Amino acid sequence: AVPRFQYGAALPVGFYLRDTEQVARALLGALLETHVDGVVTSGRIVETEAYVGEHDAACHAAAGRTGRTDPLYGEPGIAYVYFIYGVHWCVNAVTRAQGLPSAVLIRALEPVEGVEAMEARRPRARKPEDLTNGPGKLCAALGITGTSNRLPLQHPPIVIRSGAPVPDDDVVETTRIGITQAADWPLRWYVQSSRHVSRR
Repeated sequence: AVPRFQYGAALPVGFYLRDTEQVARALLGALLETHVDGVVTSGRIVETEAYVGEHDAACHAAAGRTGRTDPLYGEPGIAYVYFIYGVHWCVNAVTRAQGLPSAVLIRALEPVEGVEAMEARRPRARKPEDLTNGPGKLCAALGITGTSNRLPLQHPPIVIRSGAPVPDDDVVETTRIGITQAADWPLRWYVQSSRHVSRR
């Protein structure tokens, strides 16, 4: 696990008020932290994907503004949490100015704090690398559900804190995975040296 002291204050709203691609790259190395039922769990972000607006066929905003997609149009620096395949929650950080629907999907974490709680929440994980190496897995491990939808990412119960920047030579930029629309857009970033990335 990465020492807890390497992480700093919550990333301010202004951090997210940028192009989604910039935010997705800059989130590598940051800490996603949750406070659920008195238990703190956290992980270093090692994989992200950008979803960049209504013109992005893979972005939920391609359907326009609906009850489900409304948070994407909201303030930068809030969580957009949605249910997928009737099984998994996925957590995103909303980016750009209000009214410009876009977000960064957190795809994989390296566990930092509360590993025992993560294991209890994900008993089927066979090894440490499997605990949080996917967007649905990390939400289950950190106890993230729809109750976090629209919450600010600057204070508990869900926070993203600053971390040590990841150097460019340790970052791979590639196409997004697990989608069929706009699948050739190079909007996925991951930390090459991490064993916790979902897919290489």
